[in-house]
Amino acid sequence: MRVAPVGGTAVQDHVALAEIELCGELIIAASAAEDRLSMESIDQVLRVAEEREGPSGPGRPSR
Repeated sequence: MRVAPVGGTAVQDHVALAEIELCGELIIAASAAEDRLSMESIDQVLRVAEEREGPSGPGRPSR
């Protein structure tokens, strides 16, 4: 069995960290809800609309 060396060698996967954060937010929203979350609620928690709109705004393709 090999053990990772200690100190300064941590690798950060920013995509994985973002996914973990979104999963945590989804779990919190689900636990606070009285009933099942609707697809719209899930999209809101996961900020899907923000991703679709992109930096150029709603209805405009991001380039």
